[in-house]
Amino acid sequence: MSIPAIELMTGLRSGQSTSPRLTWYGPNSERVELSGRVLDNWVAKTSNLLQDELDAEPGTRLRLDLPAHWKSVILALAAWQLGMEVVFDDAEAELLATADPASGAAVGAFDAVLAVALPSLAMRWQGELPSGVVDYAAEVRSHGDVFLPHRDPEASRRAVLTATRTAHTHGELLERFAAAHEDDMRLLVRAGDGLEAALSQSLGAWKGNGSVVLVHPEVEVTQKLLSDERVHGR
Repeated sequence: MSIPAIELMTGLRSGQSTSPRLTWYGPNSERVELSGRVLDNWVAKTSNLLQDELDAEPGTRLRLDLPAHWKSVILALAAWQLGMEVVFDDAEAELLATADPASGAAVGAFDAVLAVALPSLAMRWQGELPSGVVDYAAEVRSHGDVFLPHRDPEASRRAVLTATRTAHTHGELLERFAAAHEDDMRLLVRAGDGLEAALSQSLGAWKGNGSVVLVHPEVEVTQKLLSDERVHGR
Protein backbone atom coordinates (compact mmCIF):
# COMPACT_ATOMS: atom_id res chain seq x y z
CA MET A 1 0.00 0.00 0.00
CA SER A 2 1.27 3.49 -0.83
CA ILE A 3 1.82 6.25 1.71
CA PRO A 4 -0.82 9.00 1.25
CA ALA A 5 1.45 11.75 2.62
CA ILE A 6 4.07 10.95 -0.03
CA GLU A 7 1.42 11.01 -2.76
CA LEU A 8 0.13 14.29 -1.35
CA MET A 9 3.56 15.92 -1.55
CA THR A 10 4.01 14.62 -5.09
CA GLY A 11 0.73 16.24 -6.06
CA LEU A 12 1.55 19.54 -4.39
CA ARG A 13 4.87 19.90 -6.21
CA SER A 14 3.61 18.76 -9.61
CA GLY A 15 0.06 20.00 -10.11
CA GLN A 16 -0.12 23.81 -10.29
CA SER A 17 3.14 23.88 -8.36
CA THR A 18 3.43 27.68 -8.39
CA SER A 19 -0.03 28.25 -6.91
CA PRO A 20 -0.35 29.14 -3.21
CA ARG A 21 -0.90 26.08 -1.02
CA LEU A 22 -0.21 27.43 2.46
CA THR A 23 -0.53 31.08 3.47
CA TRP A 24 0.28 32.16 7.01
CA TYR A 25 -0.90 35.32 8.77
CA GLY A 26 0.98 35.93 12.01
CA PRO A 27 1.67 38.67 14.56
CA ASN A 28 3.54 41.82 13.58
CA SER A 29 2.08 41.82 10.04
CA GLU A 30 3.65 38.47 9.15
CA ARG A 31 2.46 36.99 5.90
CA VAL A 32 4.17 33.93 4.45
CA GLU A 33 2.97 32.32 1.24
CA LEU A 34 4.21 28.91 0.17
CA SER A 35 3.50 27.57 -3.29
CA GLY A 36 3.27 23.82 -3.82
CA ARG A 37 6.87 23.72 -4.96
CA VAL A 38 8.17 25.80 -2.04
CA LEU A 39 6.09 23.83 0.47
CA ASP A 40 7.53 20.59 -0.91
CA ASN A 41 11.04 22.05 -0.69
CA TRP A 42 10.61 22.93 3.00
CA VAL A 43 9.17 19.49 3.73
CA ALA A 44 12.03 17.73 1.92
CA LYS A 45 14.67 19.74 3.78
CA THR A 46 12.94 19.04 7.09
CA SER A 47 12.64 15.30 6.36
CA ASN A 48 16.35 15.22 5.58
CA LEU A 49 17.14 17.05 8.83
CA LEU A 50 15.03 14.61 10.86
CA GLN A 51 16.60 11.60 9.16
CA ASP A 52 20.23 12.72 8.93
CA GLU A 53 20.69 14.73 12.13
CA LEU A 54 18.14 13.23 14.53
CA ASP A 55 18.32 9.62 13.25
CA ALA A 56 14.58 9.48 12.65
CA GLU A 57 13.18 6.53 10.72
CA PRO A 58 9.79 4.93 10.05
CA GLY A 59 8.07 4.37 13.38
CA THR A 60 10.01 7.04 15.29
CA ARG A 61 7.63 9.21 17.32
CA LEU A 62 7.80 13.00 17.08
CA ARG A 63 6.01 15.07 19.70
CA LEU A 64 4.98 18.46 18.35
CA ASP A 65 4.95 20.78 21.35
CA LEU A 66 4.07 23.70 19.11
CA PRO A 67 1.10 25.94 18.29
CA ALA A 68 -0.59 25.81 14.91
CA HIS A 69 1.94 27.59 12.69
CA TRP A 70 3.30 27.13 9.20
CA LYS A 71 6.52 25.66 10.60
CA SER A 72 4.69 23.07 12.71
CA VAL A 73 2.66 22.05 9.66
CA ILE A 74 5.93 21.60 7.74
CA LEU A 75 7.33 19.42 10.54
CA ALA A 76 4.25 17.19 10.56
CA LEU A 77 4.32 16.73 6.78
CA ALA A 78 8.04 15.96 6.92
CA ALA A 79 7.51 13.38 9.65
CA TRP A 80 4.72 11.69 7.70
CA GLN A 81 6.78 11.66 4.51
CA LEU A 82 9.48 9.85 6.46
CA GLY A 83 7.00 7.33 7.91
CA MET A 84 7.13 8.68 11.47
CA GLU A 85 4.35 9.00 14.04
CA VAL A 86 3.23 12.47 15.12
CA VAL A 87 1.97 12.84 18.70
CA PHE A 88 0.76 15.74 20.85
CA ASP A 89 0.51 16.89 24.46
CA ASP A 90 2.27 14.55 26.90
CA ALA A 91 2.35 11.43 24.71
CA GLU A 92 5.59 9.46 24.79
CA ALA A 93 8.02 10.09 21.94
CA GLU A 94 11.65 9.74 20.99
CA LEU A 95 11.94 13.22 19.44
CA LEU A 96 10.56 16.59 20.49
CA ALA A 97 9.98 19.74 18.44
CA THR A 98 9.28 22.70 20.71
CA ALA A 99 9.28 26.47 20.93
CA ASP A 100 10.34 26.19 24.59
CA PRO A 101 13.49 24.01 24.63
CA ALA A 102 14.56 25.26 28.06
CA SER A 103 11.51 23.81 29.81
CA GLY A 104 11.97 20.95 32.23
CA ALA A 105 9.95 18.65 29.96
CA ALA A 106 12.53 18.99 27.20
CA VAL A 107 15.61 18.25 29.28
CA GLY A 108 16.78 14.65 29.13
CA ALA A 109 13.37 13.18 28.32
CA PHE A 110 13.97 12.65 24.59
CA ASP A 111 16.61 11.18 22.31
CA ALA A 112 16.81 14.56 20.57
CA VAL A 113 15.17 17.98 20.83
CA LEU A 114 14.52 20.41 17.98
CA ALA A 115 14.13 24.10 18.92
CA VAL A 116 11.71 25.87 16.59
CA ALA A 117 11.89 29.68 16.48
CA LEU A 118 8.39 30.87 15.57
CA PRO A 119 9.13 34.32 14.06
CA SER A 120 8.84 33.65 10.34
CA LEU A 121 12.05 35.42 9.34
CA ALA A 122 14.17 34.00 12.16
CA MET A 123 17.41 32.58 10.75
CA ARG A 124 18.41 31.03 14.09
CA TRP A 125 17.29 30.73 17.70
CA GLN A 126 17.71 33.96 19.61
CA GLY A 127 19.77 33.34 22.73
CA GLU A 128 21.47 30.24 24.07
CA LEU A 129 20.13 26.74 23.64
CA PRO A 130 20.58 23.87 26.09
CA SER A 131 23.42 21.52 25.19
CA GLY A 132 22.54 19.09 22.41
CA VAL A 133 19.39 20.89 21.25
CA VAL A 134 19.23 21.33 17.46
CA ASP A 135 18.31 24.77 16.09
CA TYR A 136 15.71 24.12 13.38
CA ALA A 137 15.91 27.53 11.71
CA ALA A 138 19.71 27.47 11.57
CA GLU A 139 20.05 23.89 10.34
CA VAL A 140 17.16 23.17 8.00
CA ARG A 141 18.31 25.31 5.05
CA SER A 142 21.55 23.36 4.67
CA HIS A 143 19.74 20.11 3.89
CA GLY A 144 18.89 18.72 0.48
CA ASP A 145 15.92 19.82 -1.61
CA VAL A 146 15.01 16.22 -2.47
CA PHE A 147 14.20 13.61 0.16
CA LEU A 148 15.33 10.00 -0.29
CA PRO A 149 14.44 7.76 2.66
CA HIS A 150 17.00 5.36 4.06
CA ARG A 151 14.13 2.95 4.74
CA ASP A 152 10.81 2.75 2.94
CA PRO A 153 7.88 3.80 5.13
CA GLU A 154 5.06 1.34 5.77
CA ALA A 155 1.36 2.13 5.41
CA SER A 156 0.50 -0.09 8.39
CA ARG A 157 2.55 1.97 10.85
CA ARG A 158 0.89 4.62 12.98
CA ALA A 159 1.00 8.12 11.52
CA VAL A 160 -0.72 10.10 14.25
CA LEU A 161 -1.92 9.73 17.81
CA THR A 162 -4.54 12.35 18.57
CA ALA A 163 -5.00 14.15 21.87
CA THR A 164 -7.87 11.75 22.63
CA ARG A 165 -5.42 8.86 22.04
CA THR A 166 -7.03 7.80 18.76
CA ALA A 167 -4.43 6.33 16.42
CA HIS A 168 -4.46 6.44 12.62
CA THR A 169 -2.04 4.60 10.36
CA HIS A 170 -0.27 6.11 7.38
CA GLY A 171 -2.65 4.27 5.10
CA GLU A 172 -5.63 5.86 6.90
CA LEU A 173 -4.24 9.37 7.28
CA LEU A 174 -6.20 11.09 4.50
CA GLU A 175 -9.34 9.01 4.97
CA ARG A 176 -9.77 9.08 8.76
CA PHE A 177 -7.66 11.89 10.18
CA ALA A 178 -8.10 14.50 7.42
CA ALA A 179 -11.27 16.59 7.57
CA ALA A 180 -13.74 16.31 4.70
CA HIS A 181 -13.85 19.31 2.34
CA GLU A 182 -14.99 20.09 -1.17
CA ASP A 183 -12.41 19.97 -3.93
CA ASP A 184 -10.39 23.05 -4.90
CA MET A 185 -11.28 24.89 -1.70
CA ARG A 186 -9.36 27.91 -0.42
CA LEU A 187 -9.82 27.15 3.26
CA LEU A 188 -9.52 29.44 6.28
CA VAL A 189 -7.93 27.62 9.22
CA ARG A 190 -7.85 29.34 12.60
CA ALA A 191 -4.63 28.61 14.48
CA GLY A 192 -6.43 29.20 17.77
CA ASP A 193 -8.21 25.86 17.32
CA GLY A 194 -4.89 24.09 17.92
CA LEU A 195 -2.30 22.23 15.89
CA GLU A 196 -4.13 18.93 15.65
CA ALA A 197 -7.20 20.63 14.18
CA ALA A 198 -5.06 22.70 11.81
CA LEU A 199 -3.36 19.57 10.49
CA SER A 200 -6.65 17.75 10.01
CA GLN A 201 -8.21 20.71 8.20
CA SER A 202 -5.15 21.34 6.03
CA LEU A 203 -4.80 17.73 4.95
CA GLY A 204 -8.46 17.71 3.99
CA ALA A 205 -8.05 20.82 1.83
CA TRP A 206 -4.89 19.54 0.12
CA LYS A 207 -6.41 16.12 -0.49
CA GLY A 208 -8.98 17.87 -2.70
CA ASN A 209 -6.36 19.99 -4.51
CA GLY A 210 -7.18 22.99 -2.36
CA SER A 211 -5.13 25.47 -0.35
CA VAL A 212 -5.00 26.81 3.19
CA VAL A 213 -4.94 30.24 4.83
CA LEU A 214 -3.72 29.71 8.40
CA VAL A 215 -4.39 32.67 10.70
CA HIS A 216 -2.84 33.34 14.12
CA PRO A 217 -5.32 34.11 16.95
CA GLU A 218 -4.00 37.68 17.26
CA VAL A 219 -4.81 38.44 13.62
CA GLU A 220 -8.31 39.75 12.96
CA VAL A 221 -10.07 37.86 10.18
CA THR A 222 -11.55 40.80 8.30
CA GLN A 223 -13.68 40.77 5.19
CA LYS A 224 -10.74 42.35 3.37
CA LEU A 225 -8.47 39.46 4.36
CA LEU A 226 -11.05 36.94 3.19
CA SER A 227 -11.54 38.81 -0.06
CA ASP A 228 -7.82 39.35 -0.71
CA GLU A 229 -7.11 35.65 -0.12
CA ARG A 230 -10.22 34.51 -2.01
CA VAL A 231 -11.25 32.31 0.89
CA HIS A 232 -14.38 30.31 0.20
CA GLY A 233 -14.31 27.81 3.03
CA ARG A 234 -14.38 28.67 6.77
